[in-house]
Amino acid sequence: MSLPPALRAHAVWLVALAAYVVAVFHRASLGVAGPEAQERFSAGASALSLFLVLQLAVYAGMQVPVGVALDRFGSRRLIVAGGLTMAAGQLLLAVATDVPTAVGARVLVGAGDAMTFISVLRIIGAWFTGGTVPVITQLTGILGQLGQVAAATPLVALLHGAGWRNTFLGAAAVGLLVTVLVATTLRDVPEGVARPAPPGLAAVREGLAATWRESGTRIGLYTHLVTQFSGTVFALLWGFPFLTVGEGLSPGTAAALLTLLVLVGMVVGPVLGRLCGRWPLRRSTLVFAILVATVTAWTVVLLWPGRAPLGLLVVLVVVLGTNGPGSMIGFDYARTWNPAERQGSASGVVNVGGFVASLLTVLAIGAVLDLLTPGASTAYDRDSFRAAFSVQYLFWAIGAVGVLRHRRLLRARLAADGVVLVPLRAAVTARVRGRVASR
Repeated sequence: MSLPPALRAHAVWLVALAAYVVAVFHRASLGVAGPEAQERFSAGASALSLFLVLQLAVYAGMQVPVGVALDRFGSRRLIVAGGLTMAAGQLLLAVATDVPTAVGARVLVGAGDAMTFISVLRIIGAWFTGGTVPVITQLTGILGQLGQVAAATPLVALLHGAGWRNTFLGAAAVGLLVTVLVATTLRDVPEGVARPAPPGLAAVREGLAATWRESGTRIGLYTHLVTQFSGTVFALLWGFPFLTVGEGLSPGTAAALLTLLVLVGMVVGPVLGRLCGRWPLRRSTLVFAILVATVTAWTVVLLWPGRAPLGLLVVLVVVLGTNGPGSMIGFDYARTWNPAERQGSASGVVNVGGFVASLLTVLAIGAVLDLLTPGASTAYDRDSFRAAFSVQYLFWAIGAVGVLRHRRLLRARLAADGVVLVPLRAAVTARVRGRVASR
């Protein structure tokens, strides 16, 4: 007996979500194994940064080509290809004993990771409609971070108990199992819905140009940039060393804080999705609220004399937990301002923003740490971390300017179409009064 359409849609989404969870697990696995990686490969901070920088560089650099391929070949094929590539990367990392081999392994992980998330977004757009889409999108981004939880706690425990080789062989095996599940059960579109004909080369070029010219795409890119990179850098690599080496926390406490970061996002994500669905013309207000909170939290921590108290670090982690959900607003901009045939390429362009900022920040933090404490390996002090994390302010400024500029352009287009935004306070007041009157 076939499932009702709504249940079928959710079943397909859960399969795609499983692929994304595993992709996040692969992506985050090296960050929590940072100290072990430095010991195994005799690598300093810059070399450790290089692992992640190249992984993120490959991820970001492949977003637009993957978006084009997604529009042509569909989600299932790309998710399967991505899963196989990431499993190969983890297999190579398991047997790696030198830096070049380990770097090659992480490049494979980045390439496979690049094929996964925007493919899952296209599944959501094909199987769900209306205001449900931003909510499911947020849930995908947040529940996907269960992969980060698996990396922060079970993988660390396995690493200490079973060793490097067995841990990453196990990671590769998990990836293969989920890839088989996707290959056998995932469907690109609902039954009876025809997939659009794949575009030709000339149409691809024209579509990419139109996607890039669209201010809705660009505000999505800058939204993704300004909200995502700080939490990503913290979760993927430098948060764990900062908390343990810089702030003196135990590995268990640091792992618990990284888990808290993910759990906060799980709570915040659906709320942001619902707010975006209800107030689609006020999404930038949410973006700037997250930006201000993030900058403020980091500023207090970095200026705190001596090591920050645990309560303040908890506040920082809670705020960083909003970064991932905030970055998903960028994809909602791309979805609402681009036609269906350009959804893949538009999502790919947006996804470049946060990951380019992340890889540059990761590289800059490692370079500053090595510059201030040459030859120190893991013996960095808090002042070095304070200086290194200050590079974030540059990228916050770039992202904020980009969002403001393209928001102004979009609002001018809306005004030309007769849509005039009243002040936020007046809009909220009218909404509340309308609810009261309807009761």
